[in-house]
Amino acid sequence: MSDAETAPPSVLFVCVHNAGRSQMAAGFVRALSGGAVEVRSAGTLPAEAVNPVAVEAMRERGIDLGGATPTVLTDEAVRASDAVITMGCGDACPWYPGKDYQDWELDDPAGQDLDAVRPIRDEIERRVRALLTGLGVDPVA
Repeated sequence: MSDAETAPPSVLFVCVHNAGRSQMAAGFVRALSGGAVEVRSAGTLPAEAVNPVAVEAMRERGIDLGGATPTVLTDEAVRASDAVITMGCGDACPWYPGKDYQDWELDDPAGQDLDAVRPIRDEIERRVRALLTGLGVDPVA
């Protein structure tokens, strides 16, 4: 069996700041896939820290983003990923031909209170569950 046959599927979430939406999506993939999917998140212009309101919203779901750090989007991260999902960043996110590419248009949690971020979080969870199903991975919870 080749490495491609044994390697788990991998997903890269990209947004401009890698501080809210992409971090929440990556957190859901980690939690719901039980390690069956490799996940990365990156930003075209990463912030210095993850949005504290996004951290709190995820904590309500039992997912800790407190140690997460926004990272810069690299070609290597793209090459290493089976699916590339951009998140509401429009032209600020590059298009990667040849990849399973999706664009999830979502409101930005930046500057919003917890009541406004919860529906964004819930929509991200719904989409992550559908993504996992599409990858052939049953969510663990």
